Amino acid sequence: MKKLIKWLKWIDKNLIKIFISLFIFLSPLYPKLRISNVNYTYISIRMEDFFIAVLLIVFLIQFIRKKVQIDPKYLLLFIAFWVAGFISVAIGHLILKTIVIRHLGILHMLRRVEYMSIFFIAWSSIKNKKDFFYYLSLILLTVLIANIYGVGQKFLGWPAVQTMNPEYSKGYLLFLTPEARISSTFGGHYDLAAWTVFLMPIILGFYFFRQKIPYLLLFIFSIFILILTASRASFGAYLATIFPMLIFFKKPKTLIIIFAFTLLFTFTSKNLTSRISRTFQVKQIFINQKTGQVVIPQTISSKEVPAGSLYLQINKPVNYDPATIANDQGLANSKILEDLRNEASKEGRILTKLEEDILLASISATLRPISTIVSDISFATRIQVEWPRAIHAFLKHPIFGVGPSALTEATDSDYLRWLGEFGLVGTLLFIYILITIFKELLIFAKKTKQSERYLYATFLFGFVSLLITATYFDIFEASKVAFQFWMMTGIFIGYSKLKKI
Repeated sequence: MKKLIKWLKWIDKNLIKIFISLFIFLSPLYPKLRISNVNYTYISIRMEDFFIAVLLIVFLIQFIRKKVQIDPKYLLLFIAFWVAGFISVAIGHLILKTIVIRHLGILHMLRRVEYMSIFFIAWSSIKNKKDFFYYLSLILLTVLIANIYGVGQKFLGWPAVQTMNPEYSKGYLLFLTPEARISSTFGGHYDLAAWTVFLMPIILGFYFFRQKIPYLLLFIFSIFILILTASRASFGAYLATIFPMLIFFKKPKTLIIIFAFTLLFTFTSKNLTSRISRTFQVKQIFINQKTGQVVIPQTISSKEVPAGSLYLQINKPVNYDPATIANDQGLANSKILEDLRNEASKEGRILTKLEEDILLASISATLRPISTIVSDISFATRIQVEWPRAIHAFLKHPIFGVGPSALTEATDSDYLRWLGEFGLVGTLLFIYILITIFKELLIFAKKTKQSERYLYATFLFGFVSLLITATYFDIFEASKVAFQFWMMTGIFIGYSKLKKI
């Protein structure tokens, strides 16, 4: 009986720690399998949502029992942002009518509360130095497991569960084609890449702290995984943080080793180099002089990123050989025919061969070839559709924005999404929270001893990598990355508060 009581007391004392330990593995490694669908969106309720709900209940019970504490300074900041967010929901639904379906606005805001709440739970569970390093060790273990699964996905046919579009988000087991980008246990390649780049500096921090080769090998393994995702934004964030960090720490030998492996993996990956080279390309396109329609001669395949309709005209002509010119004209004609058939199909008609020839000849006569620099469709969509939509929403309603969910599921730039959805009030509050966290960790890193300074400094570089990636993706709304960010931030802030005590 005494052993049972002792055991129950230990569980009671370490209950939050047990839950956080489980969450460290659940959040990045459990596939995004749908449990319940949310009407009018392809964002679903998943296992992690139920786990967080249980964890929050346990945390509140422990808080009432005075077993855990909450940092009042951060609580007030977080509540201020949450209140501003729900005000944006109310204004968007009741006044502006930009949130047509009320529950979507509420759920989008509740999702942000869910992500950020893990900060306080993780912070409260740090009781001593042992807890801090215990959590970080578990996190690095999840990196290793996710990396192994990513390699298995690429070379051994292990399945993926992705949420990149409405059909995939239903929870199908997908098997990647040879040219596909890996997602490991994540919902897409971009959030796997962002999570990897966020944690890579910390892996190096452990290497500098422990001086053990396995940490360096894990980092090199992570470079390989990052390359397999072929995420240009995260790769750019990697280059912008890792090498300046190594220069800052004055680690020339490590820099040379990492630079060599980065070059090796990059130039042996046709997927990444192809995507980088096709971000902007010099190309001859055709403009319909009557309608202004842009016709881009290209073959659409899963192996290459197609060009978008965003272009910059250049005066210097593109020197093509006759065969290439003929091929481009043929591709342009194929595109025109496809559009003509689609238009006819919408009207319930099927064009005859003669009708197609007459219409094609008429349109082809109006086409003017011009030399341009064209962007890929990914960048073009952001510049032409998603970013202008967010900017327009902000300029029209600058104080509280148009409300969460009003800009659809993605804007592909967190900063513009915050401005469009939350306006200046919500955006400035959220940025102030990030600045407060960064500033506190930076001050602590300067004061702590050299060995632990590596860990804090590398976390800050990882923090910066997320801020860079957020210019091109909605990273702070990507569930797996957001959960990991707020959890780790809570862990680091919790340990810094503990050291101050």
